[in-house]
Amino acid sequence: MYSQEIIRELHSCNVRVTPQRLRILSYLKSTKTHPTAEEIYQNVSENCYGLSLATVYNTLNLLKEHNLVIELKYGDLASRFDGNMQEHYHVYCKTCGKVSDFWGSPVTHLKSEAESNTGYLIDGVRLDLYGTCQTCQDKQLTDKDFN
Repeated sequence: MYSQEIIRELHSCNVRVTPQRLRILSYLKSTKTHPTAEEIYQNVSENCYGLSLATVYNTLNLLKEHNLVIELKYGDLASRFDGNMQEHYHVYCKTCGKVSDFWGSPVTHLKSEAESNTGYLIDGVRLDLYGTCQTCQDKQLTDKDFN
């Protein structure tokens, strides 16, 4: 069953509620893995009649336009999507591509500084940190032990 909250979110943006949109948005709100469109399709299509990969892409674009999901682009890699719209940051593993949420200090002072230095009115922030996740670090240590 779908959360009434998700249905209200779609209605508040004047987005027509369809089973496919409900499934995709529900999935994105329930996962912390920041999936690609293909991963969303693999996880949602089994229980959603009439869902194609094209529908997933079209739905993601629609949800992005209405600020219901965030698209995370990392160079030439496939975009990842986040259904968590609270202000938070991301940590990206340069080895395996895993993306994790990071709940750090607000960057209010940085926004103010950017506004005064550039004249822009800042209405959002995307902060990405890059490194190597614990799993990849452990694998690198194991690989060194065997060499």
